[in-house]
Amino acid sequence: MTIQAVIPEDMELVYSYPASLTARSTHYCPGCTHGIVHRLIAEVIDELGIQGQTIGIAPVGCAVLIYDYFDVDFVEASHGRAPAMATGLKRVNPDKIVFTYQGDGDLAAIGTAEIIQAANRGESITTIFINNAIYGMTGGQMAPTTLEGMVTTSSPGGRDPNIAGHPVQMSEILATTAGAVYITREIVADIASINKTKNAIKRAFMAQIAGLGFACVEVLSTCPTNWNMDPWKAMEWAKENMAKTFPLGTFKMADAVKALKA
Repeated sequence: MTIQAVIPEDMELVYSYPASLTARSTHYCPGCTHGIVHRLIAEVIDELGIQGQTIGIAPVGCAVLIYDYFDVDFVEASHGRAPAMATGLKRVNPDKIVFTYQGDGDLAAIGTAEIIQAANRGESITTIFINNAIYGMTGGQMAPTTLEGMVTTSSPGGRDPNIAGHPVQMSEILATTAGAVYITREIVADIASINKTKNAIKRAFMAQIAGLGFACVEVLSTCPTNWNMDPWKAMEWAKENMAKTFPLGTFKMADAVKALKA
């Protein structure tokens, strides 16, 4: 279902509902920033004119129902296996634009091998990696990206690096692979950062359209419910704390990607 805005003749349309999104009501918790990222992806798909060519891959996690929100083809992958499925889909359908949408539990825990190997092979796919530092869907347990000292249901005393290790910095790891052409970490915590994230997502899709190799946009996100915060405080906490452990910025950009006009 596509929402059509009715605009009076004497008014100019300056903002509209993306054609690549459906009118489905959200299942996400109040203040969850998955919805923001969904919209950014949909806007990019519309602007690039690739709605009919795009295949998305849903993860296991909070975004498991992502296919309800996008008016593009979607498939469901087993937990952590989205990059492997994306590899197969892209190789047999090289004219399609294939992207995975994965959380930190899906990508940085059970799917670590898949994402690193896909990046190292230079698979021409796009990954949107949502990092909210916690297992959201299953009750708020400690994730590979949980910050040191952060309280979760499975680390009630705070994450102790002597016991649980340190937060995994996936963008830094992926940037070391030979096949990656664009690796960046952004955040969706205010208008400026949301606009910057959209530009990064657009560049990542453009890299695939140009056949340049593997691209990943990590997005620092919030989980007000499992962080036990109101949405506004969660946004501020993400900016003040998550960005210290996971510095924002571009970790790898091939010259050919730099030349793209996002």
